[in-house]
Amino acid sequence: MAEEKDQPGATFDDQPLPDVYPEPHTENSAVLNGEAEEDTSAVTTEESTKDQSVKISPNLLEMLKAAESRRAPQDQDMAKAEPSETETEEMVTEALRQQRWASSQGADMAKWDSWGSNPAFKEPHWMQIQLTDQKQEFNKHPTKTGRRSLSHSISQSSTDSHSSVDSDSSEDGSSPRDKLQKTSKGFSDFCIKNIQQAEFGRRAIEIAQQEMPALMALRKRASGEKPLAGAKVMGCTHITAQTACRWAACNIFSTQNAIAAALAERGIPVFAWRGESEDDFWWCIDRCISAETWQPNMILDDGGDLTHWIYKKHQSLFKKLKGIVEESVTGIYRLYQLSKAGRLCVPAMNVNDSVTKQKFDNLYCCKESILDGLKRTTDIMFGGKQVVVCGYGEVGKGCCSALKALGAVIYVTEVDPICALQACMDGFRVVKLNEVVRQVDMVITCTGNKNVVGREHLDRMKNGCIICNMGHSSTEIELTSLRTSELRWEHVRPQVDHVFWPDGKRIVLLAEGRLLNLSCSTVPSLVLSITATTQALALIELYGAPEGRYKQDVYLLPKKMGKSSA
Repeated sequence: MAEEKDQPGATFDDQPLPDVYPEPHTENSAVLNGEAEEDTSAVTTEESTKDQSVKISPNLLEMLKAAESRRAPQDQDMAKAEPSETETEEMVTEALRQQRWASSQGADMAKWDSWGSNPAFKEPHWMQIQLTDQKQEFNKHPTKTGRRSLSHSISQSSTDSHSSVDSDSSEDGSSPRDKLQKTSKGFSDFCIKNIQQAEFGRRAIEIAQQEMPALMALRKRASGEKPLAGAKVMGCTHITAQTACRWAACNIFSTQNAIAAALAERGIPVFAWRGESEDDFWWCIDRCISAETWQPNMILDDGGDLTHWIYKKHQSLFKKLKGIVEESVTGIYRLYQLSKAGRLCVPAMNVNDSVTKQKFDNLYCCKESILDGLKRTTDIMFGGKQVVVCGYGEVGKGCCSALKALGAVIYVTEVDPICALQACMDGFRVVKLNEVVRQVDMVITCTGNKNVVGREHLDRMKNGCIICNMGHSSTEIELTSLRTSELRWEHVRPQVDHVFWPDGKRIVLLAEGRLLNLSCSTVPSLVLSITATTQALALIELYGAPEGRYKQDVYLLPKKMGKSSA
């Protein structure tokens, strides 16, 4: 292949053809393209002590010069680039091959030419036009700029295939905390990545609404009654196209920046962006709470971080709340701890254990999104892989079902005897993590507990083992034990890190141990429509309940509300 040089505008059409060429290099000078050389009378070789060259027959030289004269240079003032030795060898080799082929086929071609005078052998008109067009297209040599653009396009598409679902991976990683932004109407009570993405986010919300029939039906029904009139709801959930009030994100990787921009453009105070640091995360929650002219009376939480922050930092505000709606198992654990200690001074609704949340969000949603998240980040082939799933609740059931369908070998760890029996009846081997951690290719946590995978397990994992989390909190994997001087971290691509041990072993950590599906992929809008409807019904129930119906405790969502969502 001819050597490319960085000469803007220079093409093969701009290069002159010399009268004498260096001798082409072949493995066997008597054989070209696998055919014996039958006629070499057209080429005479002159040996010289200074340099070896080949003289071209006059007819062939005239053909080459005529071809050069037909190539109009794109810029007459541009200096002609001398052909390199490699380019010259290629051109001479091709010319000699065509000449020898033509001479060897001379008799046959003459016979065909004599037959060509017969009308029966004339090419039809459409074929003549097609061949003419093909010759013209063949003579249009691609420019080097064109080839470079194609290469860039291919590499760019390859890179984009590994990016996260949102286009935010292309943006800089700087924090927008000190950047003053305003909407088209002058609203500035928000902090997001880029308000210019509002229009794109609005279109994404409109698309998601088509797959959210339950929530749209509830909105239509409540538009007349207005059951939340006067409610000031503060939320800490995933900022995606299905959520939309004063809002902060519950996960540093799950925010879709365009959606946050669309909400801010509509006048909703949003404090979230994709890729927040831990400091940014708590700063956003505090900014969401610390409004001088706005005080919430309802909380919609996912993970318990907002509830925890208000309880610790704003005790007087916590006592004035009318209710808390929590949808994650981690947040429910926290609420039960407060209730058991007698420090929960407001009623709370447990949405996580409702039938609709357990079956649709935890089971069916995770069943689809676990594969999407793993494929986007690792490009792994699941067939034959050994996978251990820690926890066999509804999330664990969905993960096991999806991975088993693709041929993976599944092991399950479970401390609850009933769930362990279910895993056994479903055909999975129930083990302790210590028994299989040396041999498995992947470890997935989905328990809602902390330090399920400790440093002792991480040290014993084999080289290349993938570890990820499908539970809400990143504490299921003991990440603090990996932040030591003896271990080296290498960021490979968005949401993918390699952690190297001193002996060269590495493990693949996804999303820094945070929720895989919302950090690395997307979730179905239909499923979240059911969950969001259940949350809205819980807010309506707590806010509109008469005095004394709900005491300062945690309540399971009434079953009739779950049926209403379904």
